[in-house]
Amino acid sequence: MGKRLLQQRAGRGSPAFRRPSHRFKSDAKLRNYDDVEKSGRLDGEIVDFVDDPSRSALLMDVRFENAERKLLIAPEGAMAGGRIAAGTGAPVVIGNILPLSAMPDGTPIYNIEMVPGDGGRLVRTAGCAGFVVSHDDKGVIVRLPSKQIMMLNPVCRAQVGVICGGGRLEKPMLKAGNSHYKWHATNRRWPNVRGVKMCAYQHPFGGKQHHKGKSSCTSRGAPPGRKVGHIAARSVGRKKTHVEAAKAAEKQICR
Repeated sequence: MGKRLLQQRAGRGSPAFRRPSHRFKSDAKLRNYDDVEKSGRLDGEIVDFVDDPSRSALLMDVRFENAERKLLIAPEGAMAGGRIAAGTGAPVVIGNILPLSAMPDGTPIYNIEMVPGDGGRLVRTAGCAGFVVSHDDKGVIVRLPSKQIMMLNPVCRAQVGVICGGGRLEKPMLKAGNSHYKWHATNRRWPNVRGVKMCAYQHPFGGKQHHKGKSSCTSRGAPPGRKVGHIAARSVGRKKTHVEAAKAAEKQICR
């Protein structure tokens, strides 16, 4: 009887690969974009910080003036007892929630909305930050941590600052037991064994000594047991420099 491949088991959502959502504290979304934020500002106080196992950054428990409580992603420099504000009239201060149209060029931002009112979907990992590049008639240009440039609606909101916890990867784990408890908190599969180190019946790349034995590119419509590696990749490997690209073009012309 054959053995189910690892990627097939993970795709079915078995308990070994299911994440414990019942232990997650919050989705860390921005508050609803109501008339209070559209016309002015709403102040709040940072009551406490919460460690959420579903994310790498800390959450700050904010109590607003209208008695609303919200868990938001904490920026670097936030402290218990500090004040934050939300709305078009809020100043450009660390932790505040403002629309992109109210932020000057060069402002570091995180928890950015892609659609006005969606609560924030971009730049939510510890130590990351995007930047407001410029304002245009069509929208606001934002540079993400991946160096990608996006044009967003000026009404989209974001938080000012850099997400806390940026140095979490600088401290070494020292032993495997620490990694075990680290990934067990989020129910992540660990350790991750490379496919080339497996047997042929366990992984499509297995059964070889030092290489995959075949191309690692896989088509978009491959079956579940074969859909590993570079899926529908346009190019693989190191990017060519301008000099290398020119030499390659010359070879094509010579041919």
